[in-house]
Amino acid sequence: MSKIALRVSHLGKKYRIGARQQARRLLGDQIIASVKRPAQRVASFLRANGNGNGAPSEENFWALRDVSFEIPHGEAVGIIGRNGAGKSTLLKILSRITKPTTGRVELFGRVGALLEVGTGFHSELTGRENIFLTGAILGMKRAEIAHKFDEIVAFAEIKEFIDTPVKHYSSGMFMRLGFAVAAHLDPEILVVDEVLAVGDAAFQKKCLGKMSDVAKAGRTVLFVSHDLTAVQALCTRAIRLGHGQLMGMGTAPEQVAAYLAEHRGPMQNDLDHPLELTPRTRVLRFAFSPNPVVSGEAVALHVELQSARAMRIDEMAALIFDSLNRRVALIDLRHAGETLRTNGQDTLKLCASLDALPLVEGEYRVAFWIRSDDATRLVNDVINLNLIASVRAGDFVPYHAMLRGIVALDYTVTREA
Repeated sequence: MSKIALRVSHLGKKYRIGARQQARRLLGDQIIASVKRPAQRVASFLRANGNGNGAPSEENFWALRDVSFEIPHGEAVGIIGRNGAGKSTLLKILSRITKPTTGRVELFGRVGALLEVGTGFHSELTGRENIFLTGAILGMKRAEIAHKFDEIVAFAEIKEFIDTPVKHYSSGMFMRLGFAVAAHLDPEILVVDEVLAVGDAAFQKKCLGKMSDVAKAGRTVLFVSHDLTAVQALCTRAIRLGHGQLMGMGTAPEQVAAYLAEHRGPMQNDLDHPLELTPRTRVLRFAFSPNPVVSGEAVALHVELQSARAMRIDEMAALIFDSLNRRVALIDLRHAGETLRTNGQDTLKLCASLDALPLVEGEYRVAFWIRSDDATRLVNDVINLNLIASVRAGDFVPYHAMLRGIVALDYTVTREA
């Protein structure tokens, strides 16, 4: 078997925007021209051929343009990028659902694909019949499919519905059976799109575990997802697409970091204007000091709240999210967890002091949460704090970023006799 699972060379896919609408108008022109004067028929002919001022507009859109890469067998590769970057188009070409406009794709092994809910299923057939149909399409013998049948049904968790036509399945049942079939019929290359988002959390976890098993067995996984945490957990490498072009390919942490850097908003350390929670309640200040803060060193969060009325505050907190949008910490801004009150005249000023910031270096987003008798809302994207920690040598062992995790633990190590 070739060491390369797939090779993509100068791949491009062009779509014509407006082509279908143009065809309809041209048909109408022909019908009208058949009952009009000869001169009008000539004008219609010119318009139909793009030589008149009334010619319908048509644009070319390149979903992919000049994309080239190779993936060896046994790797799990994530494909990341914003909506419209060309991820799904790439997978459809690799799965032979659509043809490329330019370039070529070489596949060295059988491809199992789950791109859309129910892809490849015949709606009038039962789950059992669709399993055998899909296996036959993949070139498997009936005995091979039968050997995997019970395992597929158990994984999909639809045993009681296996002899029901799939047109009666929910989207979640469709997805579970589709993934189970794609993953268990021994594909050398497993292609999975964002469709896993249809499933519940427990099944998503099971799917990620199965894809990991497929990769460990020496087969190849291509995984498109906007869940960057899942991409980093499953994939060793990642392909980054943007505007239909290959923007980068490398380790998953590197490409995820580059993707986040591309789409990062402006960073700030304090509010550039008061934040209005309600017409009577505003946040005047929300800032860390010093700036920048340092991992493992003391830091303070300053908050100033102004209300035009006496107000009872039952909850108020700062929520800290990492660059993958995982909530990593919460700072309760009430004193000893007590209910706070404002008198409607003075500004409420609070300071939360941390003896040592327990976060590794990186960028974090801070959101503000309040629940009171006047305002209850979670205000996201209030402040994006650029917490680039200047970690001094000896503070903690400088492992590679992928190994460090999120929390910087404060500890000492002694040698015991």
